[in-house]
Amino acid sequence: MSKATAECELSAISINEIAIKHLRGTLTFLPSDVDAGIAQLGLRILPFAREHAMKMFEVDVHHGDPFDRELIAQALAEDMPIITYDQMFGRYRGLRLIW
Repeated sequence: MSKATAECELSAISINEIAIKHLRGTLTFLPSDVDAGIAQLGLRILPFAREHAMKMFEVDVHHGDPFDRELIAQALAEDMPIITYDQMFGRYRGLRLIW
């Protein structure tokens, strides 16, 4: 019996949000910490592309955080699940959630 494997991706949007929170002093991750975590977890970085931005025209404004709406649009455009504990994400039709 073979085990199923899944590739884990981290949105470039999440790195952007970490950087902004670092600059504001609300997170203490250094760029080297972020790089080390990405490498240790074997994550592939998913860029935010045109098709993701265009999906924003279809994403309702249930969530007040623009970063989260971008992540939602990206997940919908890529037809991929998203890992979150944020219950607001459950309001988005068609979005598959893990956690």
